[in-house]
Amino acid sequence: MFEGCGTALVTPFKADGTLDEATFRKLVQRQVTGGIGYLVPCGTTGESPTLNEQEHLRVVEIALEEKGDRKVVAGCGGYDTAHVIHLAKELEKMGVDALLSVTPYYNKPSQDGLIAHYEALAAATSLPIVLYSVQPRTNVNIEPATVATLAQIPNIVAIKEASGSLAQVASILARVPSDFEVLSGDDITALPLIAMGGRGVISVVANVIPGQWQAMAKACLAGDFAKARELVSKYTSLIEACFWETNPQPVKFMLEAMETLEANFRLPLVRPRPETQVKLLAELKAQGLVG
Repeated sequence: MFEGCGTALVTPFKADGTLDEATFRKLVQRQVTGGIGYLVPCGTTGESPTLNEQEHLRVVEIALEEKGDRKVVAGCGGYDTAHVIHLAKELEKMGVDALLSVTPYYNKPSQDGLIAHYEALAAATSLPIVLYSVQPRTNVNIEPATVATLAQIPNIVAIKEASGSLAQVASILARVPSDFEVLSGDDITALPLIAMGGRGVISVVANVIPGQWQAMAKACLAGDFAKARELVSKYTSLIEACFWETNPQPVKFMLEAMETLEANFRLPLVRPRPETQVKLLAELKAQGLVG
């Protein structure tokens, strides 16, 4: 269901902090035209913790209106299980194809707590659920044994794995059913993860280069690792640039330089520092993405 590359879409704001709906619509159109595999609005790259419920649903609604034949995997995570369940029900009514649900953050649940959280979510919706483990951002890791337990639930069908540990990825792949999809949550680990048996990547850099990064993922899945390595080598510095400061600060600035949005943020995120902006522009020029 999630083979290839999906884009963890940024959310554009106007200078006054309100949603820039027209620009988001164009961003989705650019992704579809660029050949991306599927769309992931309102993930953490989309600054979802700062969106109220009405805004969250509106962003997803626009993605659904502009998706063409692409699937929409809507972000649906948080630290309050009851609210996550409520949001999941609203998203299901809207017709999304699946949910991406990041681990609860700050309250730091145990592995038993994670199992109970995702069991409750899965029982409340018929939608396919993609677990999202990103320990560096949430301080909570979905351990391989926990993934294996959750993979037995019929509508928990995949995990976005962003722990940064290929050893953990290998352990997960060894424990889950063959139809449970393991996806990279780190662009730089996409190639080795797919080579190990994963099925794709949910990407930040694809905001900038959707077609190129979909081509990399597809090359991996086809076993053309020479082509995939060539693309990874070409864009490694661009991937690194996306994380010179807290994501999505750099990628939004790069999209501004490419004249696709205004790099406005909701506090506590801010524009990259001036010295970072200079480096980001140099990287874009080196890649031929700006004049």
